[in-house]
Amino acid sequence: MAKVTFLGAVGAVTGSKYLIEAGGKRLLVDCGLFQGGKELRQKNWDRLPIDPASIDWIVLTHAHIDHTGYLPRIVRDGFRGPIYANAATHDLCQLLLSDSAHLQEEDAQYANKKKYSSHQPALPLYTVQDAQQALKFFQEIPRKDPFTISPQFTVKPSDAGHILGSSSLQITITENGKSATVVFSGDVGRYNQTILNDPEPIAKADYILCESTYGDRDHPTTPPDEAIATIVNRVAKRGGAIVIPSFAVGRTQTLMYILRQLEDQPRIPKVPTFVDSPMAANVTDLYVRHREDHRLSFLQEEQKDGGDPLDVHEVHMTRTVEESKKINDVKTPCVIMSASGMCTGGRILHHLTQRLPDARNAIIFPGYQADGTLGRYLLSGGKDAHIYGQHIPVRAEIQEVSQFSAHGDRTELVRWLSGFTAPPKQLFLTHGEPPAAQAFSGTVQQKLGWHVTVPAQGDSFDPFA
Repeated sequence: MAKVTFLGAVGAVTGSKYLIEAGGKRLLVDCGLFQGGKELRQKNWDRLPIDPASIDWIVLTHAHIDHTGYLPRIVRDGFRGPIYANAATHDLCQLLLSDSAHLQEEDAQYANKKKYSSHQPALPLYTVQDAQQALKFFQEIPRKDPFTISPQFTVKPSDAGHILGSSSLQITITENGKSATVVFSGDVGRYNQTILNDPEPIAKADYILCESTYGDRDHPTTPPDEAIATIVNRVAKRGGAIVIPSFAVGRTQTLMYILRQLEDQPRIPKVPTFVDSPMAANVTDLYVRHREDHRLSFLQEEQKDGGDPLDVHEVHMTRTVEESKKINDVKTPCVIMSASGMCTGGRILHHLTQRLPDARNAIIFPGYQADGTLGRYLLSGGKDAHIYGQHIPVRAEIQEVSQFSAHGDRTELVRWLSGFTAPPKQLFLTHGEPPAAQAFSGTVQQKLGWHVTVPAQGDSFDPFA
């Protein structure tokens, strides 16, 4: 009997994994890491409820680690089928998976050095070698054209407008002469963005699995450039540094573009900008190269500026550890962008250790901070950050600028769902913390009159019911 099972991204915003079974075959949609508090992260160490070797194929909506970061582990545990992704997602995964593995190895080494881990020795979830092995199974698929995986599964991608290469997937499931269409939203992006196209409407589906990250609220209406200009001018005037925990894919590129525009107008002073992430530097090159996802106005900027409107006037792309450490010596106003975006690991933790105790500085959060992360703790007013076994006093200004979120808000999610020409049999809300998912369930029922379910981990449904 055909069924779809929720193996992740329910009751939380991370760990996306959805298993489709039909005709004795198994297709996994996304294969992401759980991120956030200890209880969520522990799930990454738990074996899947099914044997990875029994999965025939994996197809990806986009490259973010909460949708792809479990791939090295699932391959290590026995998966040997193709991993389908479009060209941009494949390119990004080559950077993100290796970086994720490197960070885990680095964090395990640091934990062993400082002896703050409860596990002796601390081990990485997977290694760089595991990530390189997983990448061997990737096969590129069309950006928007339908493709057939098997007699049981046909996939039609649509632009989700979230990051480079991001897609919503319309999957037709066939078994015993019957067919049903299930749409997986992936992460739905924003409308009228700086760089990327709007999310593309989809006409029909029997069932929809839609993310609900911001299902309980709308983003502020203050233009993002105005919000950034206000903070940069305020902090620069008092001689401080601005630290931005920024996702290397999408958020960093948008911020660089806006900083460049503000400098040119000029609405902010030209201060040194450090992009302290080798991966972000490489991703920026990919954004310039993969123009198929760029909106027309950004394409015109590329042509006018000779191909790179992301080049801030005094930008420093720091790649080595030594270059990263030298940023600590900068005592004049500057902007520091570094990963991870939710402060769950990576170089950003070292910058926070250096900059949080100084009241002249500011920490700007431009994206979602999951429950249990250091980013959520700081946004919630925490005054004593626990980083690498140290207690760091929080005196810096903490600001959220959610206008930069790559996720559509409540109104934008309703707008995307309204593009379907007929109600589905059922809408399942995933990829949201319980309050957001429940609130959005009420919104959809009120505005669209649809049947809505907020599933739990391990729940299944029959696509032919």
